[in-house]
Amino acid sequence: MRRKNLFAVGVIALIGIALALMILRTGSPKAGGEEREHGGAEAAHEAIAKGPHGGRMLTQGAFALEITIFEQGVPPEFRVYAFDANKPVEPSRVQLDVTLKRLGTAPEPVKFRAEGGYLRSDHPIVEPHSFTVDVGCTYIGQTFRWSYEQVEGRVMMDDATAKGAGIEVRTAGPARIRSTLELSGEIQFNQDRLAHVVPRLAGVVVRSVKNLGDEVKKGDLLAVLESQALADLKSEHLATQKRLDLARTTFDREKRLWEEKISAEQDYLASRQALSEAEIAHRNTEQKLLALGLTHESVMRGGAGSLTRYEVRAPIDGVVIEKHLALGEAVKEDASVLTIADLTTVWAEMTIYPKDLNRVKLGQKVTVHATGLNAQAEGRVAYVGSLVGEQTRSAKARVTLPNPERAWRPGLFVTVELVQGEAEVAVAVPVEAVQSYREWKVVFGRYGEFFEVRPVELGTADGKWVEVVKGLSPGTPYAAANSFVLKADLGKAGASHDH
Repeated sequence: MRRKNLFAVGVIALIGIALALMILRTGSPKAGGEEREHGGAEAAHEAIAKGPHGGRMLTQGAFALEITIFEQGVPPEFRVYAFDANKPVEPSRVQLDVTLKRLGTAPEPVKFRAEGGYLRSDHPIVEPHSFTVDVGCTYIGQTFRWSYEQVEGRVMMDDATAKGAGIEVRTAGPARIRSTLELSGEIQFNQDRLAHVVPRLAGVVVRSVKNLGDEVKKGDLLAVLESQALADLKSEHLATQKRLDLARTTFDREKRLWEEKISAEQDYLASRQALSEAEIAHRNTEQKLLALGLTHESVMRGGAGSLTRYEVRAPIDGVVIEKHLALGEAVKEDASVLTIADLTTVWAEMTIYPKDLNRVKLGQKVTVHATGLNAQAEGRVAYVGSLVGEQTRSAKARVTLPNPERAWRPGLFVTVELVQGEAEVAVAVPVEAVQSYREWKVVFGRYGEFFEVRPVELGTADGKWVEVVKGLSPGTPYAAANSFVLKADLGKAGASHDH
């Protein structure tokens, strides 16, 4: 009985050891486990055999090639190692031709030359390293062929999905790029169309007609004053008129008597002198009244009340922006009682620091932006200050802007872009089409159902468009708007950069 129990215990122990070995074997890593090729977008289920130099192994029978992309201290290049029966082969004994097929471009043949213990491509392999590779190799009379694909920076997306994501596809082509200088500025009243209204006579306000914000036309009544000084001037004018009439009557009589030789010539000459003096005195008082803005009719208007009534009228068309008078208020002759501004034009005044003084010229074309209003207007530099302020260490310049809709309000801060030059470039894209990917600036080209990054070298920009000096050919479709969606998709894929 005891012997049977020992036998059962032994069987159970053997079964436990066997199960443990099976579990350990199942959990151990596989030799040569899967790695994702450069770019990380290749099918995750494809196991890529790696060689001793970290490259992709291509084998047929006993012969094998290891293809690497080497870029340490040099532009990316192919370096290929040959093996026969797992032993290195002298590279000069191998003839190798490779053709790269990229999206949207013609096939790119690559030739090789023997160098050291490997074959080296005859030209750099430009980024992105996303292409189909066709390999042809001749070794001791035998020809070997392989083909494989590696993908980088590529997103598959059909037209409907792209449209739903707001991705706008355009075709790369020429554009006119402006080089600009950006300055800060402020909208101000056009000082050439600003009027300070002064009564020119001391008086008391008996009527106020216009208020702040009212629109006025030239000659409109603004206020009425009662002025003793006006009454004195009008009285003096009436008195000189009477004296003039009397002098003229006396002169006519003395002239007739002298012509009839009834009175002496001395009396005639004296009456003529008196008439001249009366005319001068009358003209002087009338000019004083006309200088106050009165007409001849208003000066000669009868009635006792008319002597003190003084009407203040608008000198220009515009809007009342300041008012400093009230009913019953006594005002002085030089007081600024109202200010009227013609807002059909305004000034955009900008601040120029010394480093930019030589870049601002009279007549230069500018664009004025008001971010808060989402508005812009174009004009030309009308004035550049000759002096630099002692406190601000800057100069002033201004642009006169038409303002028919009164949208440009004085006091509004604006940005002024001065055009330094304009040039036609062969290829330009909207600024928002450019994204960052790895260490590059890229544009997403559209190739069938794929979008793929194209590293670009950028040139001049004007805030809306940017020149593409290199990396995007004319006529290439590309993602012009919302390309950040494609960049986000690449980020989700967790792309790497391995060779």
